[in-house]
Amino acid sequence: MTPTPSTHSGTSSVRRSRSGSPDPLASNAGTALPYATRTALHLKGLVPSGVENFVQQEQRALEQLNMKSTCLEKYIFLSWLRTTNINLFYRLVLHNLKEIAPVIYTPTVGQACQEYSHIYPFLAPPNAVDGLYVPLTEVDNIDEIIANYRESIAEGDEPEITVITDGSRILGLGDLGMNGMGIPVGKLQLYVAAAGLNPDRCLPIVLDFGTDTAKYLEDPLYLGLRQKRPEDGAFYAAANRVVQALHAAFPDMFIQFEDFSTDHAFGLLDQWRHKALCFNDDIQGTGCVILGGFISAVEQAGIPAQDHRIL
Repeated sequence: MTPTPSTHSGTSSVRRSRSGSPDPLASNAGTALPYATRTALHLKGLVPSGVENFVQQEQRALEQLNMKSTCLEKYIFLSWLRTTNINLFYRLVLHNLKEIAPVIYTPTVGQACQEYSHIYPFLAPPNAVDGLYVPLTEVDNIDEIIANYRESIAEGDEPEITVITDGSRILGLGDLGMNGMGIPVGKLQLYVAAAGLNPDRCLPIVLDFGTDTAKYLEDPLYLGLRQKRPEDGAFYAAANRVVQALHAAFPDMFIQFEDFSTDHAFGLLDQWRHKALCFNDDIQGTGCVILGGFISAVEQAGIPAQDHRIL
């Protein structure tokens, strides 16, 4: 299955989300925009005269990608490409998945998260909307934040899935605070590439509830909330307020809890599993993979499940 093509740039009269172009066709076609369309959009003389096909665009993008000397540089390049020409990005990913998947997700995303505050301005054009950052200090204004997000997307593009984290247990790296945003962004890119989800209807979210990692609290370039994480009571009150508002605004949206600390992961799942369409990847996703492996092993061994010894 291939991703649902993005037929517009996610722009609005107030903000531009995934492209700086005011016209959706222009933002998606780029250098492949035909002469007649360029004339109609008053672009004659404002762009190079050559008209390319999509294959040529991919060749150029792949050439630039391969010129980057480190995986982090490749991550930054691909992020900029995704937020400026989303269709070209996913064509590149789908045609080079084996090479690119380790760049947009593990293992490179771990380093990207650790450096997120330092590379953030270079991942997308200024003020590009690529998810929600919800500080603990703004939880009472969550409805306004959601309204701001609605203004940034095109009509009909309400999110159908969100991956949400608080950055407290990112991969094996620990508490990265707001820097953990790279995980929801990366996970949703894989869902688009592998499952054909519409990229314009995917919403990464980080709950910026502070961090207990001194390295980030002391980093002058850290972009997250500079305070220690709240106690359990304050955490659940704030997290539940956000999830409740999201569910009210987008009742059909699938909510994936990702990389929360173990106690909070189980706590949030217990509170919401019967109230909203949701799951926890680290608990249920991991469990499904293990169960699938066991079922496959039983079939391969030809020994009834009850006769296996589990170590």
